[in-house]
Amino acid sequence: QVQLAESGGGLVQTGDSLRLSCAASRRTFSVLRMAWFRQAPGKEREFVASTSWSGSTNYADSVQGRFSISRDSAKNTVYLQMTNLKPEDTALYYCAGGPLSSTMRRDEYVAWGQGTQVTVAS
Repeated sequence: QVQLAESGGGLVQTGDSLRLSCAASRRTFSVLRMAWFRQAPGKEREFVASTSWSGSTNYADSVQGRFSISRDSAKNTVYLQMTNLKPEDTALYYCAGGPLSSTMRRDEYVAWGQGTQVTVAS
């Protein structure tokens, strides 16, 4: 079973940048697409961005142009570079892994990290 570990969260100000990291314990055929989801208090967990190990990416409309997902295959690590952060980006950010066909639906992902908190002060 693949273990995922997020890091890089913190408290920042509006307009600041932050980079999250997600280290996977190994790569398997069951986890070929990596994604970031987030969950704000009282809200459902929502898709943020995803990437395959070959580089195809997808973004939620709310973060398009501000967030960038990337991966280091040699390190089995996926990153989420967040710029121009807004208070509405405040959430617990989760790393997830799933089959290559995974889309924006969280039930398609089979591996999850524990989450890292991002708080954006106004």
